[in-house]
Amino acid sequence: MKDVAAAAGVGLKTVSRVVNKESGVSPAMAARVRAVIDELGFRRNDSARLLRTGSTASVGLVLEDIGDPFSSALSRGVEAVAREHGCLLLTGSSAEDADRERELALALCARRVDGLVVVPAGGDHEYLLPEAASGLAVVFLDRPGAGIEADAVLSDNAGGARAGTAHLIAHGHPRIGFIGDLPHIHTCAERLRGYREAMRAAGLPVDERWIATGPTDPATVGRAVRRLLTGGPDGNGGPDPTAAERAAEPVTALFTANNRVTLAALQALAGLPARPALVGFDDLELAALLSPGLTVVAQDPEALGRTAARLLFDRLGHDTSPPRRVELPTRLIVRGSGEVPPA
Repeated sequence: MKDVAAAAGVGLKTVSRVVNKESGVSPAMAARVRAVIDELGFRRNDSARLLRTGSTASVGLVLEDIGDPFSSALSRGVEAVAREHGCLLLTGSSAEDADRERELALALCARRVDGLVVVPAGGDHEYLLPEAASGLAVVFLDRPGAGIEADAVLSDNAGGARAGTAHLIAHGHPRIGFIGDLPHIHTCAERLRGYREAMRAAGLPVDERWIATGPTDPATVGRAVRRLLTGGPDGNGGPDPTAAERAAEPVTALFTANNRVTLAALQALAGLPARPALVGFDDLELAALLSPGLTVVAQDPEALGRTAARLLFDRLGHDTSPPRRVELPTRLIVRGSGEVPPA
């Protein structure tokens, strides 16, 4: 930095302001300093920055699966805000495993990230209490944390599911199947709550055998789809359902509670002569190209990510207000699959 200052004919403080993108330097002077920086190949020493300021100019993000389109969009939103603040984003995937989430989060803390955004996989986040007490900013994304008071940014999961189910009811469907993720996951529980509320508001009973929650792999979802549509065996060589699993009557419509479930359900429905009405939670990239187009309850994952990151940087800027829970709205996108009448 001394070499840059000498070559540019300015003081060390001016070089520091330019490097750290601070105000107080004229555009012409800043351009001259940046030209010298490029000429000399100067790079900021982040280890020295940590010793001087206690900040690494980095934040961490723990996602469910970076390969999932929803998680990727969350990451883009967080990264965009981190970039605006001159911060590096470090990201890892928990694979919906609570131990892996904890391992990743604490590994990022060990690397002295200034803040952490976590999509919870587990139901206990007390392990972050010592980190928060030492100054780490924490924001939970998509699902709330547990055991620690911290900001959380969520979608209106119950409201979205309520709207999607009510849409199917409005198109003549009194028997609607719900296929969701593992029932302990916050988003699944909230979307199931919205489904039940819509059915109750319409005066419709819910047979518990119309509800299938669990793993979201194609084979498991496929069995659920076939059982709900026939009320009997899955029709694909799998075990017959128990009496508790067998639907009292076949459903005429499906509400699929996330993008992985929707994709697996579409695979199971492929080739059927007549498809049930279907509304999915989460939009899909090619949803409008299907025939009929896929009706969805859409979230805005990039907006979720940006909102969480802004809360994080507010906390890093010494915002000491009580923890906030921010819920972003969803929207129903009508494309045709949810408007199919009962057979």
